[in-house]
Amino acid sequence: MAQRLTSLINRTELDVPASQQQQLIELVELLDKWNKAYNLTSVRKPEDMLVRHIVDSIVVGPHLQGKRFIDVGTGPGLPGLPLAICNPDKQFVLLDSLGKRIRFIRTVIHKLGLTNVVAVESRVEAYQPEQGFDGVLSRAFASLNDMLSWCHHLPAQDGLFYALKGQLDEAEMGQMPEGFSIEDQHELIVPELNAQRHLVIVRAQ
Repeated sequence: MAQRLTSLINRTELDVPASQQQQLIELVELLDKWNKAYNLTSVRKPEDMLVRHIVDSIVVGPHLQGKRFIDVGTGPGLPGLPLAICNPDKQFVLLDSLGKRIRFIRTVIHKLGLTNVVAVESRVEAYQPEQGFDGVLSRAFASLNDMLSWCHHLPAQDGLFYALKGQLDEAEMGQMPEGFSIEDQHELIVPELNAQRHLVIVRAQ
């Protein structure tokens, strides 16, 4: 599995040290183990998790601006955990309302010795951070409209929203709430993933 991860990363423009790759492998092993009991993800094979969870998450890394990020609706820690492993200089809050997911994330934090991740069990509307975030990440929200409506209170003054999307929906992009504008958008290349991936970056005006 280590060789496969290295091969996948070598087909991107990412530079991931061997120590971080080892932590990513350990994350997959823990996810596979917990998944059998707690059904955290519909992806069953660890080899598929490398593509659809690990590389699919870390390709966002080069686009992140700032130091403090929150991953809302993180599920089993995606994309937050892989991004935290690969960006030890950044801080991540991983937010989810389901206890079993947060317990899994806290287990990963403990087992991997991650010092830049905090797991929070809460609904996003109810979570009130002491200070705003440089970036609000999500790959779980159904629409940009929902993400911006429910998470509008989370970014700092110059903070950005990072929405991980599959195929872009022009209608969805045109139905954002007032007061927000698309700052940038990128096509993300994930080796061996037979689906489109995009990152939409939104700023509050």
